[in-house]
Amino acid sequence: MVNVVQGFTASSYLLEDIAVLGENWQSLEAVADNPVFLSWQWIGIWLACYQLPLRVLEVRDSESQLVGLGLLLEQSIRRYGILSSRCLRLHQSGRPDYDQVWIEYNGFLTATEHSVEIEHCALTYVRARLNWDEWIIGAIEAPKAQRYAECLDVTSHVLWDAPCYGVDLAALRKQQVSYRDRISANTRYQINRSLRIYQQRGEVCLVRPQSQEEALEWFALTGPLHLKRWGAGPHRSGFANPEFVRFHQKMLQSFWPHGADIVALKVGDHTIATFYNFIYRNKVYFYLGGLDIEADNKLKPGLLGHMLCIEDYLARGFDYYDFMGGEERYKAQLGSLHNHLVQVALQRKQFKFLLEKHARKVKHHLFSNDDSRDVDLDNRDSK
Repeated sequence: MVNVVQGFTASSYLLEDIAVLGENWQSLEAVADNPVFLSWQWIGIWLACYQLPLRVLEVRDSESQLVGLGLLLEQSIRRYGILSSRCLRLHQSGRPDYDQVWIEYNGFLTATEHSVEIEHCALTYVRARLNWDEWIIGAIEAPKAQRYAECLDVTSHVLWDAPCYGVDLAALRKQQVSYRDRISANTRYQINRSLRIYQQRGEVCLVRPQSQEEALEWFALTGPLHLKRWGAGPHRSGFANPEFVRFHQKMLQSFWPHGADIVALKVGDHTIATFYNFIYRNKVYFYLGGLDIEADNKLKPGLLGHMLCIEDYLARGFDYYDFMGGEERYKAQLGSLHNHLVQVALQRKQFKFLLEKHARKVKHHLFSNDDSRDVDLDNRDSK
C-alpha cells in the first residue's frame, strides 16, 4: 500500500531486517534535524533490547530518496474491561516495563528540507491506509501533537503533560556571560551556601569514570539513591525495573563516553550526587540523577551538582543543557522554559470514545481533588 502527497510517497512494511533498517536510519539521520531520541543511538538500543512486531513507515521523494521513517506498533487493547480499541504506538511498545525508558521529543525522523510536507505525507498514510481507532503517542512536543491531530482529523486527549526547561550554553558563550550570573539571586545564594558547607568536609569536584566498567558501576550505584528518592512502586524509579536497567546498561556499553555520560559530584572521597546524561550533536540531555539527601535542608546536592555540570559542559564547548520534560522546581530555578511535552491519545471520532470522555468528566466531577491522569507509562518526573 502506498500514498502519494505533494510529490512524496509513503508506504509501510513489517520490520524483518534490523541491520538494513539501521543503515537506512543512519543515512537519513545524517540529513535530519532530530533529537537524541530519534537517533540510531536510541532507536538501535531500543530495537536490540525489545523484540517487537513493528511496522516500518517510510516516505520517499520524487527521486525515490528516503526522506522519512517511523516505527509503528499495532495492537488491540482493552480498558476498564469493556472498551476495546485498535491502537497504534510510535517508537513505543505499550508495555509499561519496556516503555519506562520514556522517549521524549517523539515523532517521525524526517529530512530537514521539507520536513513538514514529509510528516504530512506520513500522517496521511496513517489516516488512510492503516486500521486503527486511536494512536497513543508521547512524549511529543505539544505543537507537533496538535498538527498530528489536525492532519488526522481526530480528537486529542492529553494523558500527560510537562514543561521543558534548559540552558542555552551557546548563547552564554557568545554573550560572554557567566551562568551563575544568569540564575536568580535566591538560587545562587542557596547553591553558594551549600557549597561552603560541603567544602568544610573536603574538596568539592566533578569526576568522571575512567573506564566503561567503572561507568557501569557508577550507574549501578545510582540505583539505590534513585530508589530512595522516588520509590519502587508503579510509575516510580526505573531502577526497580530490570528492563529499564538493561536498556541503560546497553546504552553505556555501546555509547560511553561520547554518547552517554555519567558524572559524579564528590566531597572528598564521598559521592553526594550522580548525573546520567545523553550527548548528541553537541547537546546534553539530562536523563536522571541520584542524590545523597541529608537531613540539613541547607545542603542542595542537586542544585549544586547541576550548576557545576552546566559550567563544565559550557567550558567544554557544548551548546545546550536540556532538563527535558518535568515539573520539578529545580528545573525552573536553573533553566528557561523552551518547550512543552505531552503524551496524547489521538482518537478517531467514534461513539465509544465519546462515552469514555463523558465518563471521565463524571469521574473528575466526583473526585475533583484527584489530579491523577490515565497514564499507562512511567512518570517522567522521576529524574
